[in-house]
Amino acid sequence: MRENRSRAVRLEAFGGPEVLEVQEVPTPQPGPGQIRVRVTAAGLNPMDWVMTADAETAARFGLTLPTGFGTDYAGVVDEVGPEVTDFAEGDRVFGSALSRAIADYVVVDASGETPANEAHHTPPEVDDRTAATLTIAGRTASAALAVVALGPQDTVLIGGAAGGVGVFAVQLARLTGARVLGTGSAPEFLRELGAEPLAYGDGLEDRVRALAPGKITAAIDLHGTETALTAQKLGVPDARICTIAAQLEGIPGANGANAAPGALAEIAGLVAAGRLRIPIAATFPVAQIRTATELQAARHVHGKVVIDL
Repeated sequence: MRENRSRAVRLEAFGGPEVLEVQEVPTPQPGPGQIRVRVTAAGLNPMDWVMTADAETAARFGLTLPTGFGTDYAGVVDEVGPEVTDFAEGDRVFGSALSRAIADYVVVDASGETPANEAHHTPPEVDDRTAATLTIAGRTASAALAVVALGPQDTVLIGGAAGGVGVFAVQLARLTGARVLGTGSAPEFLRELGAEPLAYGDGLEDRVRALAPGKITAAIDLHGTETALTAQKLGVPDARICTIAAQLEGIPGANGANAAPGALAEIAGLVAAGRLRIPIAATFPVAQIRTATELQAARHVHGKVVIDL
């Protein structure tokens, strides 16, 4: 790259993976209270392609064309702006940069007070690929778990348990002592996470009854509404059902913005201590961003998809 130029994934039009391009752009410069991060890895999430699919959705996130792509990142601080005291050049960091993370460099606020424009110190025990998966999925899972408030006396049904948020939700639920039933198409993978696997689709209500005749007490739907509606039929109170990808009247929803302030630090600590494992389903070089996004958007990935930079 020419001096003061670097790579970034950009969109000149809203749409699917086919509109993603790796472009040469001016390298961003940090201002007061900001740091610049040399990105080494960026994790993909469903929200990345959902919010750039059309102009109406993009507007709800404050995005206009041309725009970047991806939100979760990990890397190394390579320049510190004035008035920054908590970070230094060479510090390993992770965090989120809304729809601009898949780039050689991102500039974010050092204060960490603004979600999706933040940096946090990466624990020494956590590699960059793993750190790049934590922010959105980890916070979302934590927020959903807070809604249903699990304990050792609970049996929880988690729908979409093998996906990017699911791998966090299942393990965090198990750490509360709850019994976890998880729907998905990869039973052995779910067992490795600590869930008792169930097939989704027609007959789910009967399969849950057969596996948990003592009744389930909570449910988290990470995909749509099937799990939530099944839980209602099985007598779970609405207050102990949570959705993240759809809305149902009377059912509380959750997203990463609802997570408690210390949720991300707690998750990073659990990963560092070896108590939370984040499976990386696939990694791609940035040149293959379209292929990586197509894989992630198909919603059949077991674990997380990461872009290497």
